[in-house]
Amino acid sequence: MSNDDDNLEISRRRLLGTVGAAGAAGLALGAAGGAGVYAAAADSGSSASGAHGATALTAVGATEAMFHGKHQAGITTPLQSRGHLIAFDLAPGAGRKEAAALLRRWSTTAKALMAGEPSADDTGIALDAGPSSLTVTFGFGYSFFGRTGLTARRPEQLDALPAFSADALDPKRSEGDLWVQIGADDALVAFHALRALQKDAGAAAKVRWQMNGFNRSAGATAKPMTARNLMGQVDGTGNPKPSEPDFDQRIFVPQGASGAQEWMAGGSYAVVRRIRMLLDDWERLPLDKQEKVIGRRKSDGAPLTGGTETTELDLDKTGADGKLVIPDNAHSRISAPEQNGGAAMLRRPFSFHDGIGTDGTPDAGLLFICWQADPLRGFVPVQRKLDRGDALSPFVRHEASGLFAVPGGAAEGEYVGQRLLES
Repeated sequence: MSNDDDNLEISRRRLLGTVGAAGAAGLALGAAGGAGVYAAAADSGSSASGAHGATALTAVGATEAMFHGKHQAGITTPLQSRGHLIAFDLAPGAGRKEAAALLRRWSTTAKALMAGEPSADDTGIALDAGPSSLTVTFGFGYSFFGRTGLTARRPEQLDALPAFSADALDPKRSEGDLWVQIGADDALVAFHALRALQKDAGAAAKVRWQMNGFNRSAGATAKPMTARNLMGQVDGTGNPKPSEPDFDQRIFVPQGASGAQEWMAGGSYAVVRRIRMLLDDWERLPLDKQEKVIGRRKSDGAPLTGGTETTELDLDKTGADGKLVIPDNAHSRISAPEQNGGAAMLRRPFSFHDGIGTDGTPDAGLLFICWQADPLRGFVPVQRKLDRGDALSPFVRHEASGLFAVPGGAAEGEYVGQRLLES
């Protein structure tokens, strides 16, 4: 190896040595969304930050999320700039044995790629990049349990979501036996993981649907701050925070869970919705009407009742005209936990844009992903209430849906889902 090669390798090791810690983040469709990048960095004490708290661009590729742990990565990991969601169905004749072998392969590949290492039969797509905050998260759909002879182990929390009146769901882009969420701060790293896992599926499973998403890139703003969605709204303020004493019980199945949920200890349930934003209609609304639909200022995400982004909503405040400052059908009011018996979920979606339709409108919106210990107490009551009178409803369309049981993280020497498939 030449001296130039030695220096290049030393520089690479130094870069990879600046790995930052993972924290918690999320975002949601409306202003009642989840904690954004700023809150995530503050809560986690991430070490991948530069001067004045801004993310150092040279550290973006170096940040590594851990594969092994109490929970799977990609749930409380800070928002990544690229994402892929992919659902698989087991092949005809494939059952529990084939599923276990597949999860072993996937876990081996995910562990290597999340560490910035090549996978078996690596394609070289991500050469020169570090881990780039890559996370790979695995889940099981309702149909998986029938295909593998494990219906007795299927939790009731995985029962089908109720129908909502505003749904226009495409069954071909909904549900699935297996679900994989991929996130990374580099597009090539994310695609590399997608391609590797698709190849690993082999003859055991075939792709049912796949969706691509994005968020603002790390280091794009002067300081870490809450993200904006494609409607231009500051999007992620009211998420439960890991520092709150009841965070774990709201988001994760408790350790020591019994019965059909025993294998889910440390896991969570993901609701996945492809929500198209009707941007042409939305952008025709004057600013003041947009803010009344959401119940927050567009400029900084603060409630219309005053304060800053993190100020609590004053839902009883009225104006000089005697009307509620935050309208009774405002998205932030209807989705607020205090309006839903404390129902809460950790929202952590990606935006998407899949081109321009034949009518000239953008096929764009949100790949909504929310996490909770029980969707019947998290997502369902909130969505039912939104379905009955959310001012945002005329500007969005729910086009695909899925619910997945995401088991806890794999211990050293285990693969994800082993406690279900081998017990």
